Amino acid sequence: MSDDDKRNPNNPDNPGDENDAFWAFESDPDLAREMESLNQELANLEQNASTDDAGESATGESEDGNAPEDVSDEFSQIMNANAEIIFDDELEGILGNKAKRAILVTRLTSADLLAAFCSLADITAQCIDSREGAVAVLRNLNGDGPEAAAKDLTEVVAGLSVLLLVDRADKMTAVPYANGTAEDAELPPPFVLETLAHFVEDLMLGLTTVDALAQQGVRIVDSADLDHDHALKIIAEHTNFGRDGSSID
Repeated sequence: MSDDDKRNPNNPDNPGDENDAFWAFESDPDLAREMESLNQELANLEQNASTDDAGESATGESEDGNAPEDVSDEFSQIMNANAEIIFDDELEGILGNKAKRAILVTRLTSADLLAAFCSLADITAQCIDSREGAVAVLRNLNGDGPEAAAKDLTEVVAGLSVLLLVDRADKMTAVPYANGTAEDAELPPPFVLETLAHFVEDLMLGLTTVDALAQQGVRIVDSADLDHDHALKIIAEHTNFGRDGSSID
């Protein structure tokens, strides 16, 4: 018997050992082709898995990368919108269509009483006490809103006179009102401001705000916080009724 016959696993008389089995696999063309096909499929599977992982990684990086851009874009839109609002307000102020600031100065000794009067006259204002007289910082600055407020307040409260300070189109005016009518004589603002509480000048010049005054402990009374009954109660508390008529403290 030849050596090949001894080693040949196809010989039923001599199946051989484990090494002979390996040799038989390598020498069988059909088995070799099947093994090559299996290896190719495994290689394809590994390649597809690698491609999927790379795609997910790229997608994650894209999503993570886009998130800050989305936030940045949204922030930019908000800032642009705010800038447009500020620009529009500034433009309206320059053109004179909207006052920058407007204050009603009175001789009343109580911000509560002034706020109550403003409430009854449908005037929205933040009222502040001062030794020189309570003042009302007007909210409605559009068009002739400040002038209408001075007119309405002096009509609703008979005998009450006010001084209207307005900063419009970079020009400050000081006009007295009484009985719903503006006085013909316009007062020089610099001389008027010297006679008023110091914070009034600061407010008109834009050096401070009502919120800043509140943070300093100054008491602010908002007419918008008073309903009709509350306003009447405050007025009753500050008004002396008697046979000789009434007077306002």
